[in-house]
Amino acid sequence: MRAVMYGAGNIGRGFIGPVFSWGGCFVQFVDVNQGLVDALNARGSYPLRVIRDEAHEDLPVDNFEAINGRDQDRTAQAIADCDLMATAVGAAILPLIAPVMAEGLKRRFAKTDKPLDIIVCENLMDADQVLAQLIKQRLDPEEQALFDARVGLVEASIGRMVPVQTEAMRAGDPLRVCVEEYAFLPVDKAGFKGQIPELPGLTPFTPFDYYIRRKLYVHNMGHATCAYLGHYAGSTYIAQAIRDADIALVTQNAMLESFTALYRRFQAPADALLNHIYDLLGRFANTGLGDTCQRVGADIPRKMAREDRMIGSALLCLEMGVRPDYIALGAALALGQYLKEQGRPLTEAEALKALLALSGLGPQEELAQIIMAYFPLVAANASLRELRLAAWENKRRCLGPVV
Repeated sequence: MRAVMYGAGNIGRGFIGPVFSWGGCFVQFVDVNQGLVDALNARGSYPLRVIRDEAHEDLPVDNFEAINGRDQDRTAQAIADCDLMATAVGAAILPLIAPVMAEGLKRRFAKTDKPLDIIVCENLMDADQVLAQLIKQRLDPEEQALFDARVGLVEASIGRMVPVQTEAMRAGDPLRVCVEEYAFLPVDKAGFKGQIPELPGLTPFTPFDYYIRRKLYVHNMGHATCAYLGHYAGSTYIAQAIRDADIALVTQNAMLESFTALYRRFQAPADALLNHIYDLLGRFANTGLGDTCQRVGADIPRKMAREDRMIGSALLCLEMGVRPDYIALGAALALGQYLKEQGRPLTEAEALKALLALSGLGPQEELAQIIMAYFPLVAANASLRELRLAAWENKRRCLGPVV
Protein backbone atom coordinates (compact mmCIF):
# COMPACT_ATOMS: atom_id res chain seq x y z
CA MET A 1 0.00 0.00 0.00
CA ARG A 2 1.38 3.42 -1.00
CA ALA A 3 0.50 6.65 0.77
CA VAL A 4 1.35 10.19 -0.34
CA MET A 5 1.99 12.64 2.51
CA TYR A 6 1.81 16.12 0.97
CA GLY A 7 3.86 18.19 3.43
CA ALA A 8 6.83 16.92 5.44
CA GLY A 9 6.71 19.49 8.23
CA ASN A 10 5.76 19.08 11.88
CA ILE A 11 2.41 17.39 11.27
CA GLY A 12 3.49 15.47 8.17
CA ARG A 13 6.59 13.94 9.75
CA GLY A 14 5.52 14.26 13.37
CA PHE A 15 2.09 12.64 13.09
CA ILE A 16 0.50 11.53 9.82
CA GLY A 17 3.60 10.11 8.14
CA PRO A 18 4.32 7.81 11.10
CA VAL A 19 0.65 6.75 11.21
CA PHE A 20 0.93 5.70 7.56
CA SER A 21 4.33 4.06 7.98
CA TRP A 22 3.44 2.13 11.13
CA GLY A 23 0.18 1.11 9.47
CA GLY A 24 2.12 -0.75 6.79
CA CYS A 25 2.20 1.89 4.04
CA PHE A 26 5.18 2.91 1.93
CA VAL A 27 5.09 6.69 2.42
CA GLN A 28 5.99 9.24 -0.22
CA PHE A 29 6.65 12.58 1.49
CA VAL A 30 6.20 15.58 -0.81
CA ASP A 31 7.86 18.83 0.22
CA VAL A 32 9.52 21.82 -1.49
CA ASN A 33 12.44 21.94 0.97
CA GLN A 34 15.17 20.35 -1.13
CA GLY A 35 17.54 20.04 1.81
CA LEU A 36 14.93 18.12 3.80
CA VAL A 37 14.08 15.92 0.80
CA ASP A 38 17.74 15.07 0.26
CA ALA A 39 18.32 14.31 3.94
CA LEU A 40 15.28 12.04 4.18
CA ASN A 41 16.29 10.10 1.09
CA ALA A 42 19.92 9.80 2.20
CA ARG A 43 19.01 8.48 5.65
CA GLY A 44 15.92 6.42 4.87
CA SER A 45 14.69 6.88 8.45
CA TYR A 46 14.32 9.54 11.12
CA PRO A 47 13.62 9.53 14.87
CA LEU A 48 10.25 10.57 16.28
CA ARG A 49 10.87 11.68 19.86
CA VAL A 50 7.85 11.34 22.16
CA ILE A 51 8.36 13.68 25.11
CA ARG A 52 6.77 13.92 28.52
CA ASP A 53 8.36 16.55 30.77
CA GLU A 54 11.99 15.45 31.13
CA ALA A 55 11.47 11.91 29.80
CA HIS A 56 11.46 10.87 26.15
CA GLU A 57 11.42 7.89 23.83
CA ASP A 58 12.81 7.82 20.29
CA LEU A 59 10.75 5.80 17.80
CA PRO A 60 12.17 5.11 14.32
CA VAL A 61 10.13 6.06 11.24
CA ASP A 62 11.14 4.37 7.99
CA ASN A 63 9.65 2.77 4.85
CA PHE A 64 9.46 6.05 2.92
CA GLU A 65 10.94 8.23 0.22
CA ALA A 66 10.81 11.98 -0.32
CA ILE A 67 9.84 13.89 -3.47
CA ASN A 68 10.52 17.56 -4.18
CA GLY A 69 7.12 19.17 -4.63
CA ARG A 70 8.53 21.41 -7.35
CA ASP A 71 8.89 18.29 -9.48
CA GLN A 72 5.25 18.50 -10.51
CA ASP A 73 5.41 15.58 -12.93
CA ARG A 74 6.74 13.15 -10.33
CA THR A 75 4.36 14.46 -7.66
CA ALA A 76 1.33 14.12 -9.95
CA GLN A 77 2.38 10.57 -10.84
CA ALA A 78 2.71 9.65 -7.16
CA ILE A 79 -0.88 10.86 -6.63
CA ALA A 80 -2.05 8.88 -9.64
CA ASP A 81 -0.46 5.68 -8.31
CA CYS A 82 -1.09 5.85 -4.55
CA ASP A 83 -3.70 4.06 -2.43
CA LEU A 84 -4.15 6.78 0.22
CA MET A 85 -3.15 10.40 0.64
CA ALA A 86 -3.04 13.22 3.16
CA THR A 87 -2.27 16.94 3.12
CA ALA A 88 -0.63 18.94 5.91
CA VAL A 89 0.71 22.03 4.16
CA GLY A 90 -1.19 24.90 5.79
CA ALA A 91 -4.36 26.57 4.54
CA ALA A 92 -2.47 29.27 2.63
CA ILE A 93 -0.58 26.65 0.58
CA LEU A 94 -3.64 24.68 -0.57
CA PRO A 95 -4.16 26.89 -3.67
CA LEU A 96 -0.55 26.22 -4.65
CA ILE A 97 -0.80 22.42 -4.52
CA ALA A 98 -4.31 22.13 -6.00
CA PRO A 99 -3.10 22.26 -9.65
CA VAL A 100 -0.67 19.37 -9.07
CA MET A 101 -3.33 17.39 -7.23
CA ALA A 102 -5.75 17.98 -10.12
CA GLU A 103 -3.16 16.75 -12.62
CA GLY A 104 -2.51 13.66 -10.51
CA LEU A 105 -6.22 12.91 -10.33
CA LYS A 106 -6.61 13.30 -14.12
CA ARG A 107 -3.89 10.72 -14.65
CA ARG A 108 -5.53 8.49 -12.07
CA PHE A 109 -8.96 8.70 -13.70
CA ALA A 110 -7.37 7.64 -17.01
CA LYS A 111 -5.83 4.47 -15.58
CA THR A 112 -8.10 3.19 -12.82
CA ASP A 113 -11.55 3.48 -11.30
CA LYS A 114 -10.24 2.84 -7.77
CA PRO A 115 -11.33 5.49 -5.27
CA LEU A 116 -8.77 7.70 -3.54
CA ASP A 117 -9.31 9.01 -0.03
CA ILE A 118 -7.39 12.15 0.94
CA ILE A 119 -7.16 12.96 4.66
CA VAL A 120 -7.17 16.76 4.90
CA CYS A 121 -5.07 17.76 7.92
CA GLU A 122 -5.41 21.54 7.72
CA ASN A 123 -6.34 23.93 10.52
CA LEU A 124 -9.28 25.31 8.55
CA MET A 125 -13.04 25.12 8.95
CA ASP A 126 -14.64 23.16 6.08
CA ALA A 127 -11.17 22.31 4.76
CA ASP A 128 -12.61 19.48 2.65
CA GLN A 129 -14.96 21.84 0.82
CA VAL A 130 -12.24 24.44 0.29
CA LEU A 131 -9.85 21.89 -1.21
CA ALA A 132 -12.60 20.34 -3.35
CA GLN A 133 -13.40 23.71 -4.88
CA LEU A 134 -9.72 24.45 -5.57
CA ILE A 135 -9.21 21.11 -7.33
CA LYS A 136 -12.47 21.01 -9.28
CA GLN A 137 -11.74 24.43 -10.81
CA ARG A 138 -9.02 22.65 -12.77
CA LEU A 139 -11.14 19.71 -13.96
CA ASP A 140 -13.56 19.55 -16.88
CA PRO A 141 -17.21 18.57 -16.23
CA GLU A 142 -16.59 14.87 -16.89
CA GLU A 143 -13.58 14.86 -14.55
CA GLN A 144 -15.58 16.73 -11.93
CA ALA A 145 -18.19 13.97 -12.01
CA LEU A 146 -15.44 11.37 -11.57
CA PHE A 147 -14.02 13.43 -8.71
CA ASP A 148 -17.39 13.44 -6.92
CA ALA A 149 -17.73 9.67 -7.40
CA ARG A 150 -14.20 8.50 -6.64
CA VAL A 151 -12.35 11.03 -4.46
CA GLY A 152 -13.05 11.21 -0.74
CA LEU A 153 -11.88 14.37 1.01
CA VAL A 154 -11.78 13.32 4.66
CA GLU A 155 -11.62 16.03 7.32
CA ALA A 156 -9.35 15.31 10.27
CA SER A 157 -9.05 16.77 13.76
CA ILE A 158 -5.34 17.20 14.54
CA GLY A 159 -5.12 17.05 18.31
CA ARG A 160 -1.46 16.03 18.69
CA MET A 161 0.67 18.97 19.83
CA VAL A 162 3.89 19.27 17.86
CA PRO A 163 5.93 22.23 19.15
CA VAL A 164 8.30 24.44 17.22
CA GLN A 165 11.42 22.31 16.84
CA THR A 166 14.34 23.99 18.61
CA GLU A 167 17.99 23.04 18.25
CA ALA A 168 17.84 21.59 21.76
CA MET A 169 14.94 19.35 20.73
CA ARG A 170 16.77 18.18 17.62
CA ALA A 171 19.71 17.25 19.88
CA GLY A 172 22.14 17.20 16.98
CA ASP A 173 19.82 15.43 14.54
CA PRO A 174 18.14 17.82 12.07
CA LEU A 175 15.56 15.17 11.12
CA ARG A 176 14.35 14.48 14.67
CA VAL A 177 10.77 15.60 15.37
CA CYS A 178 9.58 15.98 18.97
CA VAL A 179 5.91 15.36 19.74
CA GLU A 180 3.63 14.69 22.69
CA GLU A 181 2.26 11.25 23.52
CA TYR A 182 -1.29 11.89 22.28
CA ALA A 183 -1.63 10.13 18.92
CA PHE A 184 -5.32 9.71 18.09
CA LEU A 185 -6.48 10.87 14.66
CA PRO A 186 -10.25 11.48 14.53
CA VAL A 187 -11.48 11.56 10.92
CA ASP A 188 -14.81 12.06 9.19
CA LYS A 189 -16.21 8.57 8.66
CA ALA A 190 -18.69 9.88 6.10
CA GLY A 191 -15.93 11.40 3.97
CA PHE A 192 -14.42 8.10 2.78
CA LYS A 193 -15.21 6.80 -0.70
CA GLY A 194 -13.11 3.63 -0.35
CA GLN A 195 -12.66 1.17 2.49
CA ILE A 196 -11.58 2.87 5.70
CA PRO A 197 -7.95 1.86 6.33
CA GLU A 198 -6.84 0.25 9.56
CA LEU A 199 -4.18 2.62 10.83
CA PRO A 200 -2.88 3.15 14.38
CA GLY A 201 -4.88 5.85 16.18
CA LEU A 202 -7.30 6.42 13.28
CA THR A 203 -10.73 7.15 14.80
CA PRO A 204 -13.58 7.41 12.26
CA PHE A 205 -16.61 9.30 13.59
CA THR A 206 -19.84 10.79 12.33
CA PRO A 207 -21.26 13.43 12.55
CA PHE A 208 -17.77 14.90 12.35
CA ASP A 209 -18.88 18.46 13.05
CA TYR A 210 -18.74 17.47 16.73
CA TYR A 211 -15.03 16.63 16.56
CA ILE A 212 -14.21 19.76 14.56
CA ARG A 213 -15.93 21.94 17.12
CA ARG A 214 -14.49 19.98 20.06
CA LYS A 215 -10.97 20.60 18.74
CA LEU A 216 -11.56 24.30 18.03
CA TYR A 217 -13.82 25.26 20.92
CA VAL A 218 -12.32 23.11 23.70
CA HIS A 219 -8.69 22.34 22.82
CA ASN A 220 -7.75 25.44 20.79
CA MET A 221 -9.87 27.83 22.84
CA GLY A 222 -8.52 26.46 26.13
CA HIS A 223 -4.96 26.61 24.84
CA ALA A 224 -5.40 30.22 23.71
CA THR A 225 -7.10 31.26 26.95
CA CYS A 226 -4.20 29.80 28.93
CA ALA A 227 -1.77 31.65 26.65
CA TYR A 228 -3.46 35.03 27.10
CA LEU A 229 -3.64 34.58 30.87
CA GLY A 230 -0.01 33.48 30.95
CA HIS A 231 1.17 36.34 28.77
CA TYR A 232 -0.78 38.79 30.96
CA ALA A 233 0.90 37.36 34.08
CA GLY A 234 4.39 37.39 32.56
CA SER A 235 4.75 33.63 32.05
CA THR A 236 6.93 32.52 29.16
CA TYR A 237 5.73 28.94 28.75
CA ILE A 238 2.28 27.35 28.61
CA ALA A 239 3.44 24.61 31.01
CA GLN A 240 4.48 27.32 33.46
CA ALA A 241 1.22 29.24 33.10
CA ILE A 242 -1.14 26.28 33.59
CA ARG A 243 0.56 25.45 36.88
CA ASP A 244 -0.71 28.75 38.32
CA ALA A 245 -3.93 27.97 40.22
CA ASP A 246 -5.83 31.05 39.01
CA ILE A 247 -4.86 30.45 35.37
CA ALA A 248 -5.73 26.77 35.64
CA LEU A 249 -9.17 27.52 37.13
CA VAL A 250 -10.08 30.13 34.51
CA THR A 251 -8.83 27.90 31.67
CA GLN A 252 -10.66 24.85 33.00
CA ASN A 253 -13.89 26.76 33.52
CA ALA A 254 -13.71 28.25 30.01
CA MET A 255 -13.35 24.72 28.64
CA LEU A 256 -16.27 23.58 30.80
CA GLU A 257 -18.44 26.32 29.30
CA SER A 258 -17.69 24.90 25.84
CA PHE A 259 -18.24 21.40 27.20
CA THR A 260 -21.75 22.31 28.31
CA ALA A 261 -22.59 23.88 24.95
CA LEU A 262 -21.22 20.91 22.98
CA TYR A 263 -23.07 18.46 25.21
CA ARG A 264 -26.35 20.28 24.63
CA ARG A 265 -25.74 20.67 20.89
CA PHE A 266 -24.57 17.14 20.07
CA GLN A 267 -25.67 15.08 23.10
CA ALA A 268 -22.05 13.91 23.28
CA PRO A 269 -21.10 11.45 26.04
CA ALA A 270 -20.44 13.70 29.02
CA ASP A 271 -17.86 11.47 30.71
CA ALA A 272 -15.72 11.20 27.56
CA LEU A 273 -15.83 14.95 26.98
CA LEU A 274 -14.95 15.72 30.61
CA ASN A 275 -12.06 13.26 30.50
CA HIS A 276 -10.85 14.96 27.32
CA ILE A 277 -10.71 18.29 29.19
CA TYR A 278 -8.84 16.84 32.17
CA ASP A 279 -6.41 15.13 29.80
CA LEU A 280 -5.83 18.37 27.88
CA LEU A 281 -5.04 20.28 31.06
CA GLY A 282 -2.40 17.69 31.86
CA ARG A 283 -1.05 17.88 28.31
CA PHE A 284 -0.78 21.67 28.53
CA ALA A 285 1.49 21.12 31.56
CA ASN A 286 4.02 19.04 29.56
CA THR A 287 7.26 20.96 30.11
CA GLY A 288 9.01 18.95 27.41
CA LEU A 289 6.96 20.67 24.69
CA GLY A 290 8.52 24.05 25.44
CA ASP A 291 5.46 25.78 23.98
CA THR A 292 5.39 29.53 24.66
CA CYS A 293 2.44 31.74 25.52
CA GLN A 294 3.55 34.07 22.76
CA ARG A 295 3.37 31.37 20.07
CA VAL A 296 0.08 29.83 21.23
CA GLY A 297 -1.58 33.23 21.54
CA ALA A 298 -0.23 34.62 18.26
CA ASP A 299 -2.35 35.69 15.27
CA ILE A 300 -5.05 37.27 17.40
CA PRO A 301 -7.13 38.45 14.39
CA ARG A 302 -7.63 34.83 13.35
CA LYS A 303 -8.31 33.58 16.87
CA MET A 304 -10.86 36.35 17.47
CA ALA A 305 -12.70 35.85 14.17
CA ARG A 306 -16.43 35.14 14.47
CA GLU A 307 -16.21 31.40 13.73
CA ASP A 308 -12.84 30.78 15.40
CA ARG A 309 -11.91 29.60 18.89
CA MET A 310 -12.62 32.58 21.15
CA ILE A 311 -15.71 34.17 19.59
CA GLY A 312 -17.05 31.00 17.95
CA SER A 313 -17.02 29.03 21.19
CA ALA A 314 -18.66 31.88 23.11
CA LEU A 315 -21.39 32.28 20.47
CA LEU A 316 -22.10 28.54 20.58
CA CYS A 317 -22.42 28.85 24.36
CA LEU A 318 -24.98 31.62 24.07
CA GLU A 319 -26.86 29.68 21.40
CA MET A 320 -27.07 26.72 23.80
CA GLY A 321 -28.10 28.83 26.79
CA VAL A 322 -24.67 28.96 28.47
CA ARG A 323 -23.26 32.29 29.64
CA PRO A 324 -19.56 32.28 28.57
CA ASP A 325 -17.99 34.45 31.26
CA TYR A 326 -14.64 32.64 31.41
CA ILE A 327 -14.30 32.53 27.62
CA ALA A 328 -15.23 36.23 27.50
CA LEU A 329 -12.50 37.00 30.03
CA GLY A 330 -10.01 35.21 27.77
CA ALA A 331 -11.26 37.26 24.82
CA ALA A 332 -10.86 40.51 26.82
CA LEU A 333 -7.26 39.53 27.60
CA ALA A 334 -6.70 38.82 23.90
CA LEU A 335 -7.99 42.31 23.11
CA GLY A 336 -5.60 43.84 25.62
CA GLN A 337 -2.67 41.96 24.13
CA TYR A 338 -3.75 42.93 20.61
CA LEU A 339 -3.94 46.64 21.46
CA LYS A 340 -0.47 46.51 23.03
CA GLU A 341 0.96 44.79 19.95
CA GLN A 342 -0.67 47.45 17.76
CA GLY A 343 0.70 50.28 19.91
CA ARG A 344 -2.82 51.48 20.65
CA PRO A 345 -4.04 52.81 24.02
CA LEU A 346 -5.82 50.38 26.37
CA THR A 347 -9.07 52.32 26.46
CA GLU A 348 -12.59 50.91 26.31
CA ALA A 349 -13.24 52.84 23.10
CA GLU A 350 -10.19 51.31 21.38
CA ALA A 351 -11.00 47.86 22.74
CA LEU A 352 -14.59 48.00 21.46
CA LYS A 353 -13.41 49.22 18.06
CA ALA A 354 -10.92 46.34 17.86
CA LEU A 355 -13.45 43.78 19.06
CA LEU A 356 -16.04 44.76 16.46
CA ALA A 357 -13.46 44.81 13.67
CA LEU A 358 -11.93 41.45 14.57
CA SER A 359 -15.08 39.52 15.43
CA GLY A 360 -17.80 41.04 13.28
CA LEU A 361 -19.97 41.41 16.38
CA GLY A 362 -22.35 44.33 16.67
CA PRO A 363 -21.90 46.73 19.62
CA GLN A 364 -25.29 45.77 21.04
CA GLU A 365 -24.79 42.00 20.76
CA GLU A 366 -24.82 40.22 24.09
CA LEU A 367 -21.38 38.68 23.63
CA ALA A 368 -19.76 42.05 22.86
CA GLN A 369 -21.22 43.44 26.08
CA ILE A 370 -20.06 40.46 28.16
CA ILE A 371 -16.51 40.71 26.80
CA MET A 372 -16.33 44.47 27.25
CA ALA A 373 -17.49 44.15 30.87
CA TYR A 374 -14.12 42.52 31.64
CA PHE A 375 -11.93 44.94 29.72
CA PRO A 376 -11.71 47.66 32.44
CA LEU A 377 -10.12 45.07 34.75
CA VAL A 378 -7.62 44.13 32.04
CA ALA A 379 -6.80 47.79 31.33
CA ALA A 380 -6.34 48.41 35.08
CA ASN A 381 -3.88 45.48 35.29
CA ALA A 382 -6.02 43.65 37.85
CA SER A 383 -4.48 40.59 39.47
CA LEU A 384 -5.21 37.10 38.20
CA ARG A 385 -7.19 36.50 41.38
CA GLU A 386 -9.33 39.58 40.74
CA LEU A 387 -9.99 38.46 37.16
CA ARG A 388 -10.94 34.96 38.28
CA LEU A 389 -13.24 36.21 41.03
CA ALA A 390 -14.96 38.65 38.65
CA ALA A 391 -15.79 35.84 36.22
CA TRP A 392 -16.84 33.58 39.10
CA GLU A 393 -19.16 36.23 40.57
CA ASN A 394 -20.71 37.15 37.21
CA LYS A 395 -21.27 33.49 36.43
CA ARG A 396 -22.91 32.85 39.79
CA ARG A 397 -25.05 35.98 39.63
CA CYS A 398 -26.46 35.11 36.19
CA LEU A 399 -27.28 31.49 36.95
CA GLY A 400 -30.73 32.24 38.28
CA PRO A 401 -32.46 29.90 40.74
CA VAL A 402 -30.65 26.58 41.08
CA VAL A 403 -32.39 23.65 42.74
